Amino acid sequence: MLSRWRRSRRLKKVRPGDGHELKPYRWWQPLSRSMFHLRTAAPDEPGGVVYTVDVDFFDFSSYSGAYRVNVYRNGAHHAYADLPASFPVEGGQIEAAASFAGLKRIHYVPQGASAKDGQLLTPDPQSGEGLRAALGRRAPALSRWLGRAAVAILITALLLGLPQTVEAVTAIPWAAENLGTFESPLHLPAWANTTLVVAAALAVVERALTMRHHWLLDGDAGLWDE
Repeated sequence: MLSRWRRSRRLKKVRPGDGHELKPYRWWQPLSRSMFHLRTAAPDEPGGVVYTVDVDFFDFSSYSGAYRVNVYRNGAHHAYADLPASFPVEGGQIEAAASFAGLKRIHYVPQGASAKDGQLLTPDPQSGEGLRAALGRRAPALSRWLGRAAVAILITALLLGLPQTVEAVTAIPWAAENLGTFESPLHLPAWANTTLVVAAALAVVERALTMRHHWLLDGDAGLWDE
């Protein structure tokens, strides 16, 4: 029931497009723009229909603060919405959702199927997701190790960084008065904390490019899943 309610809300957020043409993907956009494609069959179009989902991570909704997603039908602007959203297409719908790091879901779900049966859309070859997928095909062993390294880095950052964060929060006068203080057993030097933050950021990007997401490891607890 919760899944159907969420899907209904996401469908209601969709607004019709204005027909403008899809802008070409530029070489400098792999980390700032995501683009995925889906070809569907259409009774009145023998060649089928190509849907393109385009997310510019510098394009925020002024109302909700969420990323805005644009959907193009055969290259013409078809619809848009703030993420998360669901777009009706032939035979089903495209479901899109984001975390703080990027997209965490961009799937085609056939009519009557559940979200877990969704099919991941095809990333544009020039996009960050497309380049990462190409690496996975060319060097699967390296790809697996990159994925494992990202998880290990994020777990390490969580275990080492959380006690220090709690100590800093409880040092605030209001928190100290109402919650008490906490002294971290770990105190890393500044260079180590900086290295850990940079490594964790790269790990989050790696997981976003491969569409892997966990609410604890990847920086949000489903805040944009309404």
